[in-house]
Amino acid sequence: MGLHREPEQDPAGMFSRKTRPERFADRRARMVARQLRRRNIRDEDVLAAMGEVPREHFLPREHRAAAYQDRALPLTGGQTMSQPYMVAAMTEALELSPGQRALEIGTGSGYQTAVLARLAEEVFTIERLPGMAAAARGLLRDAGCDNVRVRVGDGTLGWPEEAPFDAILVTAAAPAAPPSLEEQLRPDGGCMVIPVGSRRIQQLVRIRRTPAGTTTERLMECAFVPLMGAEGW
Repeated sequence: MGLHREPEQDPAGMFSRKTRPERFADRRARMVARQLRRRNIRDEDVLAAMGEVPREHFLPREHRAAAYQDRALPLTGGQTMSQPYMVAAMTEALELSPGQRALEIGTGSGYQTAVLARLAEEVFTIERLPGMAAAARGLLRDAGCDNVRVRVGDGTLGWPEEAPFDAILVTAAAPAAPPSLEEQLRPDGGCMVIPVGSRRIQQLVRIRRTPAGTTTERLMECAFVPLMGAEGW
């Protein structure tokens, strides 16, 4: 069954400033129902976060009309915003609990960060592009995400002075999980979700660190932009 899409044009100016956010809210609710619940996203806290965060707020103006379509969308600097389903699936795979601290590698425009901020006590996020990091800071601040810290740097090396982390989410593809990130996981059950593979296609994997060592679980096939840095591409 295809998704019903309302017309995006408003040539007559029929939608006021008040009704336009309501229109996006309706689309967001349909996205949660049709793209997430129907694909077996079951964590109610994740579904609630996806239903609260305004995806359009984190997109360039020219792409906001497509905010709730079932696809990735372009950002500046050759980056992309993952499709809503992938954002939800990666977030659910982290199995975040209240009070936990999360590290995100690849802030982008801040949409995934804002979803994490609804679930974690603190979110630390690293973006390698200074201009994108500065823009994300502003967008996250305007969205009320006051439990997020943004840093410019090489995400493959993590944020060692704030380690260990309960969860690490990597939003770009690496040839293998960066050792520095594995070392920054909490040693008694810390979880990392990361796309691993070639530049063209990857497997989304979940890595858990335990006192006995690490375990790796394959979740699904995916395609992400490359993770650039000392321990990436």
